[in-house]
Amino acid sequence: MGLPSSASLGHCAHAVLGTVPVLTGRGRRSFCPPLCSIGGSNRNPNVIKVVVNGAGSELGKAAVAAIHKARGMEVAGALDSKYQGQDAGEVAGLAESLEIPILNDIVMVLGSLSQGTSMGVFVDLDDPAAVYENVRQATAFGLKSVVGVPGLGMDKVGALSSFCEKASTGCIVAPSLSIGAVLLQQAAASAAFQYKHVEIIESQEGLSEYPSQQATQLASSLSGLGQMYNEGDDSKEFLTLSFRHDVTDVKALMPGLIMAIRRVVRLKSLVYGLEKIL
Repeated sequence: MGLPSSASLGHCAHAVLGTVPVLTGRGRRSFCPPLCSIGGSNRNPNVIKVVVNGAGSELGKAAVAAIHKARGMEVAGALDSKYQGQDAGEVAGLAESLEIPILNDIVMVLGSLSQGTSMGVFVDLDDPAAVYENVRQATAFGLKSVVGVPGLGMDKVGALSSFCEKASTGCIVAPSLSIGAVLLQQAAASAAFQYKHVEIIESQEGLSEYPSQQATQLASSLSGLGQMYNEGDDSKEFLTLSFRHDVTDVKALMPGLIMAIRRVVRLKSLVYGLEKIL
């Protein structure tokens, strides 16, 4: 049987802190940030201590839960402008309290953590505008960084790369934390050699502009293969081979995040894209 003459590529994507607990109204526990000391109960130097910035977002909550459950790492700090003073584990929906209050002071959290760890990672899931300064602060306190912020411009990525090169520090910038999205790109690149017509169809929810960085990156990788696509009559009907990737829950992004945390501790420069560390 002959192969169909086109490929339609569809991509739909729909620290530990020692604290003093106090009782507040209705019996809810709160924490006293001035009395907090970061470092964690696990003194194993091989344990990766992770600070999550954006811990109050849906992605941040999933990150806190995934890091807490992952082998060889622990949540060592949580930052967010919301939920201040509340326990990061409770906000993340864990059955147990982590006794880690969510704070909004990056210097306080990073400074306390750096006193007791040789392997620390700062995970930034928050504001693209603050990424450069956040990574700079994390580097100053001896932490490597994983940036999972969508919409980070390539000018900022370039500035981060130069900074990391000079500082000899590791940083992974992942426009998408989805391993599935990376596999889709690899499958599309392999199939593209067999087809003359390619479409990238994107319906990712919550984007402020199209195309997304993932779609642009896919188009760029296909264009770099030396093939010529979409020549001739565009009105012609093509049989299709369709690759589709759906993300219906942010938990699906956690394997990619955990992998990035494990990899970045060995890096001394910036790596752009999750596919570079698979």
